Amino acid sequence: MYTAGIDVGSTYTKAVILADGRKMISRAMRSTGFKLDQAARQAYEAALAEAGLTDDDVAYKVATGFGRHMPTFTDVAVTDLTASARGAAFFFPQTRTILDIGGQTMKASRLDDHGKVKSFRLNDKCAAGTGAFIEKTARYMGYATAEIGPLVATSKEAVAISGVCAVFAESEVINHLSLGSAPADIMHGAIASLVNRAVQLMRRVQMAPEFTLIGGILRFETMAGIVQAQLGETVNLPPGELVQFVPALGAAILGQKRLLKLAEDMAVTA
Repeated sequence: MYTAGIDVGSTYTKAVILADGRKMISRAMRSTGFKLDQAARQAYEAALAEAGLTDDDVAYKVATGFGRHMPTFTDVAVTDLTASARGAAFFFPQTRTILDIGGQTMKASRLDDHGKVKSFRLNDKCAAGTGAFIEKTARYMGYATAEIGPLVATSKEAVAISGVCAVFAESEVINHLSLGSAPADIMHGAIASLVNRAVQLMRRVQMAPEFTLIGGILRFETMAGIVQAQLGETVNLPPGELVQFVPALGAAILGQKRLLKLAEDMAVTA
């Protein structure tokens, strides 16, 4: 029994195909752009092709993410908070706090003992509190997003970036460059600044271990390391690029649960 989860994010759209609620058999990612339904369909079709399946093979399709209501081919939409909770529990069943840092938003959520969202906070008003700030800082200094990880790995010491607004923070970056600070140290400081905001958000949901970190910006190992240092606790991190696919995976898991519920309802009424 195959289900699909499609996470229509603000920057990237991810799709996952799940078999029998236990095995991820394929995944795909595409840039979201402004045609959200098209991006969702392209990611889904790429995941189908990787799995060697057709749309008829997939019994249920669940959309999530900020653009979850845009795909016209899915069966139901769920919030990314709910999907992330399911996906995080798939990797780390004892997860109680989730930090999700994406391109345009940052979210912290606290889960109860049953893995359901108990409380949450969002930072979607200022770019300085999102992954876009990190990527924009890199571009300003002439580095591509893919170069952020290797660049920060060479840092000797983080340069303080104290601005609470992306515009003011950029001014600080310019000033540090003019003073001769190393780009690696400036990048390190930008990441540390973002982590400070992340930890503040986690405190507002009354964070508790275990902590699971997800979202595209967490593919940079330095980010997870700084979060762990500030928390003074071990953090969970899905392996490799899977850190970006947690909501899509969670949506596919919810699709499996929905199918089982429908089957139970049919058996009762039969």
